[in-house]
Amino acid sequence: MGGTLVPPPLIYPTYNYIKIFTPTTSRRRLYSLRPVRSSAAVETLPKTDTALLEKSINTIRFLAIDAVEKANSGHPGLPMGCAPMGHILYDELMGYNPKNPYWFNRDRFVLSAGHGCMLQYALLHLAGYDSIKEEDLKGFRQWGSKTPGHPENFETPGVEVTTGPLGQGIANAVGLALAEKHLAARFNKPDSEIVDHYTYVILGDGCQMEGIANEVCSLAGHWGLGKLIAFYDDNHISIDGDTEIAFTESVDTRFEGLGWHVIWVKNGNTGYDEIRAAIKEAKTVKDKPTLIKVTTTIGYGSPNKANSYSVHGSALGAKEVDATRNNLGWPYEPFHVPEDVKKHWSRHVPEGAALEAEWNAKFAEYEKKYKEEASELKSIMSGELPAGWEKALPTYTPESPADATRNLSQQCLNALAKVLPGFLGGSADLASSNMTLLKMFGDFQKNTPEERNLRFGVREHGMGAICNGIAHHTPGLIPYCATFFVFTDYMRAAIRISALSEAGVIYVMTHDSIGLGEDGPTHQPIEHLASFRAMPNILMLRPADGNETAGAYKVAILNSSGKSYPNFQELPLKEWKRVVTLYQIILRAADELRKEGKAVRLVSFISWELFDEQSNAYKESVLPEAVTARVSIEAGTTFGWEKIVGTKGKAIGIDRFGASAPAGKIYKEFGITAEAVVAAAKALC
Repeated sequence: MGGTLVPPPLIYPTYNYIKIFTPTTSRRRLYSLRPVRSSAAVETLPKTDTALLEKSINTIRFLAIDAVEKANSGHPGLPMGCAPMGHILYDELMGYNPKNPYWFNRDRFVLSAGHGCMLQYALLHLAGYDSIKEEDLKGFRQWGSKTPGHPENFETPGVEVTTGPLGQGIANAVGLALAEKHLAARFNKPDSEIVDHYTYVILGDGCQMEGIANEVCSLAGHWGLGKLIAFYDDNHISIDGDTEIAFTESVDTRFEGLGWHVIWVKNGNTGYDEIRAAIKEAKTVKDKPTLIKVTTTIGYGSPNKANSYSVHGSALGAKEVDATRNNLGWPYEPFHVPEDVKKHWSRHVPEGAALEAEWNAKFAEYEKKYKEEASELKSIMSGELPAGWEKALPTYTPESPADATRNLSQQCLNALAKVLPGFLGGSADLASSNMTLLKMFGDFQKNTPEERNLRFGVREHGMGAICNGIAHHTPGLIPYCATFFVFTDYMRAAIRISALSEAGVIYVMTHDSIGLGEDGPTHQPIEHLASFRAMPNILMLRPADGNETAGAYKVAILNSSGKSYPNFQELPLKEWKRVVTLYQIILRAADELRKEGKAVRLVSFISWELFDEQSNAYKESVLPEAVTARVSIEAGTTFGWEKIVGTKGKAIGIDRFGASAPAGKIYKEFGITAEAVVAAAKALC
């Protein structure tokens, strides 16, 4: 047996402990203090003359057509149909600076129907964003390009959030709009609206069909997010054909019921003034988000494929491209931007610089009058953590009373909220069970948006995606969300986008394993830990006592704010040894083995990911390679533990669904006992 037993994780025989995990955020950007065009300024913008407007719109269409054709892959239909509303948004309405894509007070645009991303790439290119050059358009969907097949915020400056899975974009947009309303309520003054921007969305029939869209739009209406304006590309076509085959509801009526203001633009193809009027009307509605249903023709301009599913997700083909050029009177070579169109769009670069100076001057005046508020807002905008923030986390001694880690988690959450001005979050109708309420704050509601407790209701999927939007709004906003661990099944798609898009969200999951007892297998997560350990860019933390819980939050905050967590490889071993946490089962097993003269080491294996990043010397000090008698025990699947216990070790766990019975009985029946640990250890001798 080698004289030593090394069981990596400790057993957690009760159900009410916590798990904390967060996507890694290695490439988070700092937002600078930049200006935004005021709504008043928007109203005075001159309209583009109709001939140049239509030429510009056709430029957008053909940049999309040409890119998809060159790649022989992509979705030309949406850009061809949505080019008019895209043009009006980026050329006439939105406040942005192409040379500073990450300023704080810019208008945000989200293409929820992310498959139509060539619409956004064409607009960013025309507006002068450095991220989208002509060669990037020609490299659409190719290795290493800044124009991937769906929008990715971490690849393409100017893209706010990662979209593609339908419904995720509108959900992120709700988070962006929530963040604007929250910060405006906290920092705006009667003489200075320093936070003042809109969130615009284009979503399609597919987004409307996804359940997540209903979840988040219900919340947007409840919260009264008046600066959220969504354009519904009502083209009646999906991949399988006309939406009549599966989607015949009244979207207008549904959104009115969700608390939205609804406008219908009947001619989205050439009704430019209709689109402008709808936006103007939407801006007068302060206490409701607005849905502008814009009826368009998918693939507009294509004589043989427009208004059909064949133009949705494949290149037009050389013959149809020529026919479309003839139909729309477009004599130019692929990827050509006519000089008058180029000149027209070129004004956005100097205009953005002028707007920047205007806003910076406004903020300087604000800072003189409101020093404390300006300092706090600057820390949120920059993402810099206050000096010594981690000292606010509680510490525990052996004399501290034993408590469930969900309760210890609440102590940490409330301690962090006192020192982190951008810390906010909530639960999916389980705050009193997850223990996630911030006691010093009230609820974020329509009329109290300055508060920091977010009540998501029973909407796990929407909750995760909204938190992604909050995290992407501003580096110093650090959202957390919570539910029972088993219900990550409902929000997995949002968590995956968190990981992919490097969103700084902290997921707080309680009520794990078969310890839920009488609730039965529907509420007992078995495979979930393994599934998230397999997901890239997720830092999974499983603390077992008070100090480990506080340490997990420290690492999670550092990770979520884009800062590196402590480099444990540099610490002397004596500083990194943790107080051993002893629970009934593992303690009894260790005592039994020691009585027989065996040397036993207990290791609380908090995070596979962090352990993998440590030096070989550190790993050897914790799990000596020479010791092959290793036993792991976890109230979940044994899948994956072979890399820890090795081929000669033993993993004790559960590789089937649970059962409904008192927790103690379930643990005994499934062999999660001290006797099982002792037997496994002896078998390895």
